[in-house]
Amino acid sequence: MRSAVLWDALRTVLDRIAPEGPSDVVDVGGGTGGFAVPLAELGHRVTVLDANPDALAALERRAAESGVKVRSVQGDATDLPDLLGPDAADLVLCHSVLEYVDDPAAAMAALTGAVRPGGSVSVLVAGQIAAALHRAAAGHFDDARRVLTDVSGRWGEHDRVPRRFTRETLSSLVAAAGLRVGELHGVRIFADLAPGGALDCDADSADALIALESVAAVHPVLRELATQLHLLADKPPA
Repeated sequence: MRSAVLWDALRTVLDRIAPEGPSDVVDVGGGTGGFAVPLAELGHRVTVLDANPDALAALERRAAESGVKVRSVQGDATDLPDLLGPDAADLVLCHSVLEYVDDPAAAMAALTGAVRPGGSVSVLVAGQIAAALHRAAAGHFDDARRVLTDVSGRWGEHDRVPRRFTRETLSSLVAAAGLRVGELHGVRIFADLAPGGALDCDADSADALIALESVAAVHPVLRELATQLHLLADKPPA
């Protein structure tokens, strides 16, 4: 339910990139295969790059249990050019990675090098404005103020997220890497604001929440309030 908007966007871009057949997909920081295995089940050729060998071992078990093949490669985002070579994929996923890397610009440059001309990069990051709202809703008003004023969008030294993004900072980072910025989607807008029990709802209510999230995801105001910001960017054709 929380990732329905994201999956809709990925299916759309895959249909556009390779309408007549499977695509080559690289999932940077793909961990245990939450995206990689379902994409492989759809017939795509998927490679997961991750620095954690335990996560890659779990990925391989998960893929085997699902009866699909997913290639696993150990390394960091900036290792992409050396490990996979240039123009390795039609679609590169970089979900919940840029918040934690030492140099987001270098990571984005590596992603751009890995995607083929005419291909796309899917970037998912933590939203700065949502973090301020959630801290304020919990009564931590000083933390909320710090999130909004800190250049990295952090609320304090105990914040476990090294950096967060706004639409502007994310778009600038992607454009500087040579990609054409596409539409921004907000992911987990109302789903993360609703009380926990509201998500354990009947099928009709779940469908209604997904429909609401889908509309809010592209709303010019509401998408800025999302827990995660999703940006699809294209590499210009050669």
